[in-house]
Amino acid sequence: MDKQAPSGLDEATLHALVDGTLPPAERVAAEQALAHDPVAAATVRAWREQRALLGALHADVLQQPVPPAQAAAARSAGRAGAQLARWQRWGGMAAAVLLAVVAGWTGRGLWETQAGPSLARARPVQEFGRQALVAHVVFAPEVRHPVEVPAAQQEHLVQWLSKRLGRPLKVPDLAAQGYELVGGRLLAGGQGPRAQFMYQNLRGERLTLYVGALDARDAAARETAFRFTSESGASSFYWVDNGYGYALAGRLQRAELLPLAEAVYKQL
Repeated sequence: MDKQAPSGLDEATLHALVDGTLPPAERVAAEQALAHDPVAAATVRAWREQRALLGALHADVLQQPVPPAQAAAARSAGRAGAQLARWQRWGGMAAAVLLAVVAGWTGRGLWETQAGPSLARARPVQEFGRQALVAHVVFAPEVRHPVEVPAAQQEHLVQWLSKRLGRPLKVPDLAAQGYELVGGRLLAGGQGPRAQFMYQNLRGERLTLYVGALDARDAAARETAFRFTSESGASSFYWVDNGYGYALAGRLQRAELLPLAEAVYKQL
């Protein structure tokens, strides 16, 4: 969002409204102001949906006690506060939330043996599929900042992401399936940088293609079979080809998403 919406609500107020930290009188005033500002209201709805879906995706972790190693890391988190604040200014709450989620994944080695069997048993390929879902949940609802580089700059987008991932990337064409490219962005992943390409159809429904390298030492990183995962209304087909993972995610049923994933696979 811009620093201040037409309603007079700035980003800090909108974040506080979504986080539930506004005093009652200010909350009522903010809700009333949103009734006259459709753009700000849509942004608040998207942020609330992100919080709800992310909470549902990680409910199993959130219900577990905080392990000692993680508690120690939290005590030193103040040093990261300035960087997190910069992310919030640059990319809004969605970027900040994703940074926190990815940081949790990349730091899982510090505490996964204490965090319960579900994380300890997770394989890198399965984690890749889950990260793709999280990235979709965070960015697909975004109204004003869904991508970093728009489709109008597709050549630059592909060159930039190819350089960062160290591999020539190709953007599949899904026009025949009714989806046009919106653009893309660079993300951090558990095993290195990730690229996310976003598509949208005429109904405003969005798909995201998540791409990144996986550890070649993992036998599963050499497999190409499709895998399917679905949580909290978001679904993904993900697969591996020559050490690179690909995941197509959307809020679609398995039968609807499969032909789209097959179309992407054939083009890659």
